[in-house]
Amino acid sequence: MSLCKHPNTALGTTSRAFCDLKACVRNAMRATAVFGLVALLPLSGSAQAQAWPSQKPVRVVAIFGAGGAADTLGRLVSQKLSEVFKQQFVVENRVGAGGVVGTEFVAKAAPDGYTLLISSVAAHAIAPSANKVGYDPIKSFSHIALFGGPPTVFAVHPSVPVKDVRELIALAKSKPGSLSYASPGNGSGGHLVAELFKYLTQTDMQHVPYKGGAPAVADLLGGQVPVGAITISTAGGLVRAGKLRGLAISANNRLPEYPDLPTFKELGHAEMVAATWFGLSGPAGLPADMVGRLNLEVRKALRAPDVQEKIKPEGIELNDLDAAGYTRYIETEFKRWAPVIAASGMKVN
Repeated sequence: MSLCKHPNTALGTTSRAFCDLKACVRNAMRATAVFGLVALLPLSGSAQAQAWPSQKPVRVVAIFGAGGAADTLGRLVSQKLSEVFKQQFVVENRVGAGGVVGTEFVAKAAPDGYTLLISSVAAHAIAPSANKVGYDPIKSFSHIALFGGPPTVFAVHPSVPVKDVRELIALAKSKPGSLSYASPGNGSGGHLVAELFKYLTQTDMQHVPYKGGAPAVADLLGGQVPVGAITISTAGGLVRAGKLRGLAISANNRLPEYPDLPTFKELGHAEMVAATWFGLSGPAGLPADMVGRLNLEVRKALRAPDVQEKIKPEGIELNDLDAAGYTRYIETEFKRWAPVIAASGMKVN
């Protein structure tokens, strides 16, 4: 908006006003009012990101129950972010439908950085392929950083008369449909790996879904279910203690902490290299500089010696992906697992 202008007057002509004084005052007042309104507008973009997260604690939604890999990783990283940003990052468990409940909640949240998500293979690669969900796994989110995740271990109750995968296959084939296996839930990583195992070995086992890895392990330990497809981070302590018998793990190589636990790969099932991965995401539209800062701090957190000490036994491999790289990773996982899910007829509910 321009104020009134006074053009030059020719020499020798009668001086006269080229702009009405009242008009000039009105224009000046309008300009002042506009500048005042601009000053009162909420901060946006980088200015808003700089103020974040000083206003209130940040809610970090974990989509599986307490004690599982998602909850554990989420709390470790959240503690480090709390220290760095001088603000509390509080983990809140919203479970249900293979992670869909909590994921849909965050997809609908305001993109202000105060509601984040422990994103996962379950909610971003499995559930969208299995049935209709209320979000797009890519477009509905600002994907921030990959945590990585533990491989799945096949473990059995000591009363089950099998000592290795070959004997498990033989037992399952001798009693088609009568052998059951526990997983952390419909659409979880354990569910996916077990269904892939059934497809590759042409066996039939009944799925028993739980609301998280901890209750699945509890029933496996109690003998209510004979077989478990659980993350090593949840079941590993019981395997080491001999309370559960580990048969094989979906890691690429044997884990140093479990030297006697073979990989599916070395047993002839190379397709069964898979991690139940998790990461950090937020609603679509988070400011780019906020996403970049969070990505940097998450990667630092995962490399902290005290965090490494806790996650190393879980077989979690570190990565060096930026936010764009994490987004591409999710796209790749979605494409990888979609055919397996379609062949199994898997549904998430």
